[in-house]
Amino acid sequence: MTASKTNPGYFFEDFRVGQVIRHATPRTLTEGDRALYTALYPTRFALPSSDAFAQACGLPRSPLEDLIGFHVAFGKTVPDISLNAVANLGYAECRFLKPLYPGDTISTETEIIGLRQNSNGKSGVVWVRSVASTADGERALEWVRWVMVRKADESAPAPEPVVPELKPAVPASELAIPAGLDFSAYDFAAAGERHRFGDYAVGERIDHVDGVTIEEAEHMMATRLWQNTAKVHFNARFREDGRRLIYGGHVISLARALSFNGLANAQTIVAINAGSHANPCFAGDTVYAWSEVLEKAETAAPGVGALRLRLAAVKDDPTPAPLRGEDGKYAKNVLLDLDVWALVPV
Repeated sequence: MTASKTNPGYFFEDFRVGQVIRHATPRTLTEGDRALYTALYPTRFALPSSDAFAQACGLPRSPLEDLIGFHVAFGKTVPDISLNAVANLGYAECRFLKPLYPGDTISTETEIIGLRQNSNGKSGVVWVRSVASTADGERALEWVRWVMVRKADESAPAPEPVVPELKPAVPASELAIPAGLDFSAYDFAAAGERHRFGDYAVGERIDHVDGVTIEEAEHMMATRLWQNTAKVHFNARFREDGRRLIYGGHVISLARALSFNGLANAQTIVAINAGSHANPCFAGDTVYAWSEVLEKAETAAPGVGALRLRLAAVKDDPTPAPLRGEDGKYAKNVLLDLDVWALVPV
């Protein structure tokens, strides 16, 4: 039998710090991505929904949802970085550098910046920094994530551990404000809420009230849409419990969509400072969300302020409660703990 031409994906022992991987399959974004995203998530934000609203805010037309670009760019990395993952663990230093529009083509490249084998010798944590660029070479998105990856050969020697130092948050001064964005003539009625920058206080918590039950079919459609081929999402036999793990980005988009109720004017995400998928999510779980205002900052753009928000997603119990117990561990119903910067009208 000839050697296999198929790609089994990278295992933990295949990674080296400093290694750079150029990921396959550039992807041209279309209006179809917008339509399918709207079908998958109950999103209602005006800026990515209306050309007229976007043009009144200084943009040439309605951009795609920020998370569409994130999901597509992330999906490019999966066959090389997390095909053999146990779980995606967290995010940091994520900046949305420019709006993406239908017709833009994005490609992704990743550098391995950290490695640490787990004590069980069966897996390890891989830290990566990825950059998504448009066809003209402009950076559209950059982020760090860390993922737990299986070893193919448990006897393979452990690498010298390297754990990167990451910023606790993207400084407000480093936020990339979309060129031309101007909220000075903002239409609050069209956006759906009257709340502006000055109406939010640091420490305030916002219960987003609504809940969404995750269905297996929509999750499978999402992972295919983003070309996310991680085995834990597709193959029910890959996990010992026989259940497919819901893609963490699916939970992020659900929580972001639910946050409309109370944060309808948080029109665009410009950074993800940190993020943890605290517990696994499965079909049948009902997701609720709440946000806490962590920080406020002015920007140089006319009428535009920035809110730093902690967006939490929990399952089955809608009551906002402490995410962690006295032992410092996440409560069992916590799915997502996400720290983001979003732009709002002043």
